Amino acid sequence: MLKAPYRLPHTQLVAATLLLAWGTAFSQSAQSLQVRSLAATCANCHGTDGKALPGEAMARLAGMPKDHLVSQMRAFREGKRPATVMHQIAKGYSDEQIDAIAAYFASAK
Repeated sequence: MLKAPYRLPHTQLVAATLLLAWGTAFSQSAQSLQVRSLAATCANCHGTDGKALPGEAMARLAGMPKDHLVSQMRAFREGKRPATVMHQIAKGYSDEQIDAIAAYFASAK
């Protein structure tokens, strides 16, 4: 049994710190990959990374303000904005996913 106060030896402390840092970086990387995967579903219509080509009928999502993207996706999902397919696509996303996708495209250049 450990007696208080217990102190890790220096090498174990360093290893524990590195493991915690790696776990945090891995978690952030996994979240980033998940958001990129969600955003990739938009590529068929809105172009790779939301960069529709000039002259295309679909909106360029890259660089749009996050709040605007969120409001439009929720309007599609709730049937408040007419659409051919977006109202069906938007129904598949939670509020958290819509926020993450909107943040991704807002940060894209």
